[in-house]
Amino acid sequence: MRVFVTGIGLITPVGIGTENAWKAIVAGSLGVAPITHFDTSDFKVKLAAEVKDFDPNEFVDKKLTRRNDRYCHFALAAAHMAMRDAGLTAFPDPYRAGSIVGSGIGGIGTHEDQHTVLIEKGAGRVSPFYVPMMIPNMAAGLISIQYGVKGVSYAPVSACATSIHAIGDAFRNIKHGALDFCIAGGAEAAITPMAVAGFSNMTALSETKEAENASIPFDKRRNGFVIGEGAGILLLESEESAVRRGAKVYGEVLGYGATSDAFHITGPDPEGNGAAAAMKMALGEAGLHSVDYINTHGTSTPPGDKAEILAIKKVFAAPPPVSSTKSMTGHLLGAAGGIETAFSLLAIKDGILPPTIGYREPDPECDVDVVPNTARPAKLRTALSNSFGFGGHNASILLGKAG
Repeated sequence: MRVFVTGIGLITPVGIGTENAWKAIVAGSLGVAPITHFDTSDFKVKLAAEVKDFDPNEFVDKKLTRRNDRYCHFALAAAHMAMRDAGLTAFPDPYRAGSIVGSGIGGIGTHEDQHTVLIEKGAGRVSPFYVPMMIPNMAAGLISIQYGVKGVSYAPVSACATSIHAIGDAFRNIKHGALDFCIAGGAEAAITPMAVAGFSNMTALSETKEAENASIPFDKRRNGFVIGEGAGILLLESEESAVRRGAKVYGEVLGYGATSDAFHITGPDPEGNGAAAAMKMALGEAGLHSVDYINTHGTSTPPGDKAEILAIKKVFAAPPPVSSTKSMTGHLLGAAGGIETAFSLLAIKDGILPPTIGYREPDPECDVDVVPNTARPAKLRTALSNSFGFGGHNASILLGKAG
């Protein structure tokens, strides 16, 4: 069974809505700026990629807004966009529709707020909604409730590989006949004091003060990632269903690969073997040996970027153009793969290679075409999107042109 993407919903630091976000990516717009969500006076890290001008009440009932974490606001808004984009308000058979939407961290903002309530006001004042607001499966559950989804509904939680695992699982469910539709992707809202402090103290985040020099994947000056927030949700659909209802098609999911490094809790395998194996699995499922473009994990960490390029070279004797849209959006953690899969589909559809902005000093250990600074027209029929997460989780999704 062939599997198509018929709807996209994006909440990103460079724009809300698919059209706005994609235009910003093609233009090389930077979504990194000083943190406004909390006072950073005592923090070494000053920058993040926040979602701007987002009003959840445009997409979510006010009662739902009050009773759910920001990451769920993002997920519900992006799912609303994806469903509307696909021309759907409900599903013909609710047991043939799924909701596979994850989060790397879940409702950490709620956790921090309610912990403060506990300490300052006592146990009796902790919200009865604390647990459902915090748990990372709630986005998938809320989406299933919102659209009457009665098929499989759950949340993969695999750090920064979460969204690709969600999309890959949705692809497999449809390909093998278990579902006709699946809402899939991820959401994250972890620009909070505790999360930023934790990532900062493990030296994962860039402490650069200039926004244009902070998220610079593959550049020799890179020194850590910039944390971002938002959601990327896709509507996947079987070919039979899409043809029957005359759906608009963005592209096709051709293959999926998932492996584990079994190496370190946070660092990638420096040889890139697990990442290479995931890419090979995705290619093998489609019976392909090459692709036209790779949207890399490309987080702007010194070991991560180096290991990914090494992995790419192990898979492709002549690597295709690669880029990291995290140079613009920052790193959305569990939501990263959702928006980046969407950007990869749009790159194929529009024939445009999105750039890696902020690239000034080439690194000889990342000596591939990173589409530096400016988007480039290109004839694209296939693309890979990679996501790798703490714990050694690797995931790759292979996409193809519609038709």
